[in-house]
Amino acid sequence: MGCKLVVFDLDGTLLDTLGDLAFSANEALAAHGMPPRTMDEIRAFTGNGIRMLMKRAVPKGTDEATFEAVIGDFLRSYTEHDADTTRPYPGIPELLDSLREKGIHCAVVSNKADFAVRELVNRYFPTQIELALGEREGLAKKPAPDMLAFALAQLGATRDEMIYVGDSEIDFDTAANFGCDLILCSWGFRSGDKLRALGPATIVESPEELLTALLQ
Repeated sequence: MGCKLVVFDLDGTLLDTLGDLAFSANEALAAHGMPPRTMDEIRAFTGNGIRMLMKRAVPKGTDEATFEAVIGDFLRSYTEHDADTTRPYPGIPELLDSLREKGIHCAVVSNKADFAVRELVNRYFPTQIELALGEREGLAKKPAPDMLAFALAQLGATRDEMIYVGDSEIDFDTAANFGCDLILCSWGFRSGDKLRALGPATIVESPEELLTALLQ
């Protein structure tokens, strides 16, 4: 499965962002008198971008105007707190160094807001990730194939030379829709059992195992 380009999901794949997402989600909910959500609930709500995360977090029946206010409060909070507890998963910086040393291009595509994707990649992987792409106007979010197609075009590889790495059902569907090889990581926001239930896929349990799979 040798490749020239690896495109990574961000949350749950390269970075453990759950604590900061939960903090800002619950701060926004509290500002509107809404009950907090547990870490497990926030984990289950991730994958489809911030709007869907908060759509799942607010109580059923929340009107649109209130929801927009909650989103605004989340964004204000997350802009300030997106790196309070967020850290790369153990072994990820070394994995990226190894790929770059071998001349393999590395990119990130995420349904997270584009400002947060760029800020976090610049903070944690400034020399290792060549392209960081988040949710932006005019580009359909995953599981649509558009983000992968954009990354491929920007970095000059072919589909057969690319591998997509993620941690969720959204990533499984994204790779299927784009028609590229996929590796799923069991250390992220979905368990190995949930990933195996999605269908045939290569599943790895550590960055070391991921590196071996990428270099085969």
